[in-house]
Amino acid sequence: MAHRQVKPPIHYVGTPVMLFSTSNEDGTANLAPASSYWALGDMVVLGLEDSSMTAANLLRHGEITINFPSPDLVPAIEALGDVTGMLPVPAAKADTYVHVKDKFSFAALTPAPSTHVSPPRVDECDLQLEAVLRRATPGIGGYVIAEVEVVTVHARDSLIIDGTNHIDPRSWKPTIYSYRHYFGLGQDHGRRPSSPLNRSGDTASTAPTKQ
Repeated sequence: MAHRQVKPPIHYVGTPVMLFSTSNEDGTANLAPASSYWALGDMVVLGLEDSSMTAANLLRHGEITINFPSPDLVPAIEALGDVTGMLPVPAAKADTYVHVKDKFSFAALTPAPSTHVSPPRVDECDLQLEAVLRRATPGIGGYVIAEVEVVTVHARDSLIIDGTNHIDPRSWKPTIYSYRHYFGLGQDHGRRPSSPLNRSGDTASTAPTKQ
């Protein structure tokens, strides 16, 4: 089939949804959904709106938790989609956003104490990262690019391959955000030779044979 040039308004081809928890000036927690994320080793790069409470808190305190909700938490994700911790509400958001102070309660989510940073984790999320800010680049088209280092990972017991520190991708159920729609993971189409499942003797899903 032929290709043609297009100019889509967004380029979210498919990234995980996250809930960012940061500390407000008064010590309470802010919570916000996001989907701009990539990782390299223990370093994670996050994209934040520069007018957001998340950006203000992270630049001030330098700590964040990155919580990955499963698809059953989409109602909570959407509840947080058009609310802001900023007061007054920034002019660019005034037509669609409202101020909410306690976002955990607003989204019916539970804060869980972190071990190495101040912001709480989201207890309902199966995978949670504690991270500290290493570098921030503001002024990128209305966004802040934040480079954070993961210092602690919390995973639900059911996600961990027994006797290892590996996450079992067969049990891991992230929410994927693609062109303003939410999806879960689909069929397993193969794996890399370095997958820990190969070492466990699992051969149920292997990489396609190269022709």
